[in-house]
Amino acid sequence: MSSLAWSSDKGRMCPKCGWPVNDCRCSRNRKQQVKGDGRVRVSRETKGRKGKGVTLVTGLSLDETELKALAKQLKQRCGTGGTVKDGVIEIQGEHRDVLVEELTKLGYDAKKAGG
Repeated sequence: MSSLAWSSDKGRMCPKCGWPVNDCRCSRNRKQQVKGDGRVRVSRETKGRKGKGVTLVTGLSLDETELKALAKQLKQRCGTGGTVKDGVIEIQGEHRDVLVEELTKLGYDAKKAGG
């Protein structure tokens, strides 16, 4: 680890790893880390929705635009509405079986969670 902050031939240096900021090893590893255990969980919830159930898809390590695109695809597959809130996809109605099947086809490690 180096305390070098600037190099005339490399530019700004990362204070954590000592590499040039464009080639920083810290940020590259941070982007590749998976939130949680890497498993996508599909659950059902009615709390705070006046008894109406929604299916929640959690554990996806995607950015906001990718998450919205996946939500759109899942909503079309289920033929219903939904939204993305705080990194969680909410699909209206009970669609756990369909969503687990679809996410598995897309290459995600998905499982049903809850009752």
